[in-house]
Amino acid sequence: MKFKLPRSSQNWITLIGAMIAFISFSMIVFLFTISVFWRDTHAYLGLVIYILLPAVMILGLLLIPIGMLIETRRRQKALDPDQPAWPRVDLNIVRHRNAFMVFSVGTSFLLFASAVGSYEAFHYTESVTFCGTVCHKVMHPEFTAYQNSAHARVSCVDCHVGTGADWYVRSKLSGLYQVYSSLADKYPRPIATPIANLRPARETCENCHWPSQFYAQKLHQQSHYLSDEENTQWDIQLLMKTGAINSDHGLKEGIHWHINPDVKIEYIPSDESREEIVWVRYTNLKTGEETIYMDEESDVDVDSLAIMETRLMDCMDCHNRPSHIYQTPAKFVNVAINTGAIPVELPEIKMIAVELCDQEFANNDSAMQEIARTINDYYEEEYPEIYEEKRELVAQAILGMQEAFSKNIFPEMKVRWDAYPDHIGHKDFNGCFRCHNNTHISESGKSISMDCNLCHLITAQGPPAEMAYAETGNGLEFMHPDGDEDWREGLCTDCHTGLNP
Repeated sequence: MKFKLPRSSQNWITLIGAMIAFISFSMIVFLFTISVFWRDTHAYLGLVIYILLPAVMILGLLLIPIGMLIETRRRQKALDPDQPAWPRVDLNIVRHRNAFMVFSVGTSFLLFASAVGSYEAFHYTESVTFCGTVCHKVMHPEFTAYQNSAHARVSCVDCHVGTGADWYVRSKLSGLYQVYSSLADKYPRPIATPIANLRPARETCENCHWPSQFYAQKLHQQSHYLSDEENTQWDIQLLMKTGAINSDHGLKEGIHWHINPDVKIEYIPSDESREEIVWVRYTNLKTGEETIYMDEESDVDVDSLAIMETRLMDCMDCHNRPSHIYQTPAKFVNVAINTGAIPVELPEIKMIAVELCDQEFANNDSAMQEIARTINDYYEEEYPEIYEEKRELVAQAILGMQEAFSKNIFPEMKVRWDAYPDHIGHKDFNGCFRCHNNTHISESGKSISMDCNLCHLITAQGPPAEMAYAETGNGLEFMHPDGDEDWREGLCTDCHTGLNP
C-alpha cells in the first residue's frame, strides 16, 4: 500500500514548518551527542540544546497544522463554498488514516522528547554553569567570588532557591525580569544585594549548618603587613568565641548565642541597607524577660519606629556575604604576600599594591596595564638596583597583584569591597558594631557592650620574632601596630577603609 499524506499538507507553510522542525531536531540530537561525549563544551551549549532549539522546533511543528488548515479552507472555498470550515476525520479513508497515524506517532514521540527535554532544561537552568556563566558580564564578579569561597562546591540554587515549589516559581518569575534587564542593559552596576527577597536563612543555611553542629571556640591567626619600607609583618592570634568553651553547652554562650532557640533578637534598621541599626529588642523566650535598646546617636525618633520594618535576627544579618566575598585591598594583598604570590622582599610593595586599588578603571584590561606600569616605574625610579638585579621579583609582584585584583575588583560592573559591606567583624565595616557600640541604651541604662572580649580573646600579637603571648584562659589588650591609642575613642572604621593594613 502506497503511503500518502493528505492533500492539505501540500503547501509551502506546512513544508517550511516541517523543514524547520526537522533541521531543529537534527541539530538538537547532534549537539546533545557532542555534550555527552565531550564534557568540556561551551557554557551556552545547554542553552541552545534545551531552550533555543526546542522553541524553534515547536514553532516549525505549529506551522505544519496551520498550513494544512489554511490549505483545506482554500480548497473548500474553491470547490464548494458551503462545505464546513473544519476538516473531517474518517479513518475509512486511506489519507485520513495515514494522517492520523503520523499525528499519533509524531505526537507520542514529541511528548516523550519534550518530557526528556523539559527535565534536562530544568536541570540546566538549576546548574552553576547556567547561573554563573550564561550572563557572563553581569554575573562574572559574583561567579568569580563564589568559585573562591568556602561554598564553591554548593550549587547556587541550594542557597538562592532552596527546596519547595513555591520558591522555585518565585525564583523563575524573578529570573524573567533579570533576563529582560540583561538583554536591555537595564541592570544596575554594581548589582544590588537581594536582601529584600531572599527566603528565610534558616530554611537554607540550616540544611547544612544546623544549630546542634555549632562548635566550640576556634583559634584564628591573621598575618598583616604594614605599609612601610620593610612591609613589616604583624600577626594577631584570636580565640574566637563562636560557641561555649564546652561544646556541650551549645548556644548558651558565644557569638552564636544570637540565634539560641530560647532567645529572640529583633531589630529595626534605619534603611534597606541595614548598615545602621536604631532599635534592638531582646526577649528571653523561657522567662518572658524583654529589654529594648535605642541608639542614642540616631536621628530616628520614637514615633517613626512604628512604621519601620522590624526584623528577626538570623544568620544573614552577620553572614551577609557567605559566598560572594570581595576582600578589601588590605586583606587580599596581605594574603598574596603571605602566600608568596607577591614577594615580601620588595620594599614598600604593600603600600604600592594597596594604593593601586584606590584608583578607578574603565575595565579590567586598563587595570592590568596600570598595575604593570606603576610597579615597574616605581622600582625603576626609586629602587634602580633592585629593578636591575631582581627584575624577576618585580615581574612576580605584578603577576601576583594582577591575579589578586582580578578576583576581588571588577571595574566594568563597578564591583569592589566598599560596594558590598561584610558584616562579619568590625575592622573595615561596622558589622558587629552596628549594635555593639555602647550607644544602644535601655531604659534602665544598660548598654549593648562593645567589649572586645565578648567575642574573642587576643592570645598573641606582634611581629613574629617579638610576639606577646597571653596566659592560658586570658587575653591580651589590643595593641595597635603603630602604637596609636586613638582606636579607644571610636570605631575601627573611623580610620580603616579597606586600604589600611
